[in-house]
Amino acid sequence: MKLFQACYLLIVLSLRVASQDLGRYAKPGCNDMCGNVTIPYPFGIGPNCAINEWYVVDCNSSTPYLHALNHFEVVGVNLSNQTITVSTPKPTFTDCQNPVTNISQTNAIDLGRSPFWLSAPHNIFMFKGCGNAVMMDHGSSVLTGCSTSCLMNNTLSEKRNNNCFGINCCQTTIPPRYLKSYNISLIMDLEKKQGRDRGCGSAFVMDTSAYIKRSQSSISRNLELDTFVPISLLWTLSEIDYDRVTCYSVRKKLILHLGNGTSVITWKCDYDPLIYSGNPYFEDGCYANNAYMNTIDHDGVCQKCRDNGTLCLSQGLIYNVDGSVYKEDLYCSKKNDTNIDPNSNKHAIKLASGKSLSLVVILGVSLSIGVLVLVAISYILYKVIKETQEKRQRERFFKRNGGILLKQQAEADPSLVDKTILFTSHELEKATDYFNENRVLGRGGQGTVYKGMLVDGRIVAVKKSKVVDESQLEQFINEVVILSQVNHRNVVKLLGCCLETEVPLLVSEFIPNGTLYALLHNDNNEFPFSLNMRLQIATEVAGALAYLHSAALIPIYHRDIKTTNILLDDKYRAKVSDFGTSRLVTMVQTHLTTLVKGTFGYLDPEYFRSSQFTEKSDVYSFGVVLVELITGEKAISLTRFGEHRSLATHFTFAMEEGRIMSTFDARMLNEANRDELLLIANLAMRCLNMNGRNRPTMKEVAVELETIRTSYIPSTVQTNIIPMIFGEDLPPQPYGESTSTSLSFNSISHIGR
Repeated sequence: MKLFQACYLLIVLSLRVASQDLGRYAKPGCNDMCGNVTIPYPFGIGPNCAINEWYVVDCNSSTPYLHALNHFEVVGVNLSNQTITVSTPKPTFTDCQNPVTNISQTNAIDLGRSPFWLSAPHNIFMFKGCGNAVMMDHGSSVLTGCSTSCLMNNTLSEKRNNNCFGINCCQTTIPPRYLKSYNISLIMDLEKKQGRDRGCGSAFVMDTSAYIKRSQSSISRNLELDTFVPISLLWTLSEIDYDRVTCYSVRKKLILHLGNGTSVITWKCDYDPLIYSGNPYFEDGCYANNAYMNTIDHDGVCQKCRDNGTLCLSQGLIYNVDGSVYKEDLYCSKKNDTNIDPNSNKHAIKLASGKSLSLVVILGVSLSIGVLVLVAISYILYKVIKETQEKRQRERFFKRNGGILLKQQAEADPSLVDKTILFTSHELEKATDYFNENRVLGRGGQGTVYKGMLVDGRIVAVKKSKVVDESQLEQFINEVVILSQVNHRNVVKLLGCCLETEVPLLVSEFIPNGTLYALLHNDNNEFPFSLNMRLQIATEVAGALAYLHSAALIPIYHRDIKTTNILLDDKYRAKVSDFGTSRLVTMVQTHLTTLVKGTFGYLDPEYFRSSQFTEKSDVYSFGVVLVELITGEKAISLTRFGEHRSLATHFTFAMEEGRIMSTFDARMLNEANRDELLLIANLAMRCLNMNGRNRPTMKEVAVELETIRTSYIPSTVQTNIIPMIFGEDLPPQPYGESTSTSLSFNSISHIGR
């Protein structure tokens, strides 16, 4: 098949190179240039030159503007990836003279009913200022966000450094989504940056290529001075535009998955930009790329054929020892050489006698056997070469996916890796029905989890990481090493991994009852989620974290404790999962200094400010989980406003104002008395203390929760029923230096996942 494709490609290239038709970009009678910007069809300069009204470009003073989108200036059009780059006003959210902490803007761009979509793969999200910024879709779901650190006096560093690496400026990628509009929220840190512009800040979306060119440019440009920034939009075509286009080669139907469960059907004129140049949206719009032709004609054979007036044909491909293509086997042939004269008897066989006939039969049988033997040998060689290539590919994948790192870990400390089983790719493909979409259990920041069944009948969960990124290999191997040496009944058990596939795979035990988040927040009034069960889950999670902190072979900080990372087995026992951001620490270490990673709503404010993660940071995250259990509220609420969006802040304020009973889940008020509920609330407040030193250890939390759980006697009828009271007077409890947290966002967001 590959040989046929190569021959076909070579013939097509030869025919089109001979003609050297340089193609065209615009419709007849239309200009294809405005200033120094090429405007290719389906776009056009003027109403009669575009495929429809959305693609009309106005050329004013040698500057192109997209007529349908508020006259955004057109920077460039890419026919290969189907994007148009336009220049949009850069939003500035804050007033330098009257600084405020929380700022939000709705619909930083609104593409409405247009056929254009904000292309997340071709843009990045940037924030300039002190604090943190979050980008959300029109449904207020967080897409991405980043945080900056600001020095007290950083004027000099701002002038010298034009890159966004976290000091005064940060940038991050956007998850694979296509959007019509988006919102941006900022939380400014007014204490870090001093001076008259301390409250200034802006967050915006920018074209990735433009940002890379700016960073690599030898001429430094200050991003703050720009009033316009380029963004890339994906353009789509509808079925009514079919008859307005005659493609150069193939018309390809596309299904655009928007990333939110919906999709849009579109189409494009497909072509290979490495082979052809020009515009594929015209039948005569493309021409063969001579640079590419020269790469396949290593020896200049085709040039000699053209000089002699003969055809340049291919006899096949010549391969290297490792199976890669070395070059084409080209030769010259006259056109009439391929014709056969039907009257020619040059090769006719005359049968003069029976002896001649017998000789012919023997010759025919011998030739047939020879052909069969040759075919058999060819097939065997093909299988051997294919298996060799697959083996080498698996070895390359093993090295690329961190196999060398895993071996180094094993050499450094064999006790950490000796329990890890290495599965083969064939085993896991068979177990997951070749990673069938029907087997998907969930999708996360680092990959997709599939349900599978091994040959021995065990049900497992197979985690398939996203496209390989060398910067994430250490994180993946870190998760393998950590889970392989953890043995606790409330921690998800790692069964093994597979590194010989294109993307690495983790195999762990299957936990059937989903996440604690789903049990708490999905509408399921039929499930009796009692106080006793909540206390049991909290005690089990606390015990698992206490084990990780103090009883494991090497202390482990989880760094991302939240209800979505707590799974429930068939008996609704808690299992802590997802160790992708966890870290091993030595016995003499007291903290880790790292880039801030975690989930808003659960992130320790002290860690957020200092970038120093301690075991008490896990205690804070557990405190938020405990508050979720007793209140039934989400860590980030869409119904509360301001700082009260954060459940930790809302709970702290309620405790300080003496109205804590109003925050408890209504079902719990009928199961326990005030004293029992206040014991749990006081423990949660100690975990949420703003000063990490004043928080208890996870071992102390586990012991106290076990004491509360064993002393609590559940009953169907309470003698002291507490009604839901709002604003009741309770004496303020002493909670050290507890203050409200500033981590308030519209929804849960993942950072560094």
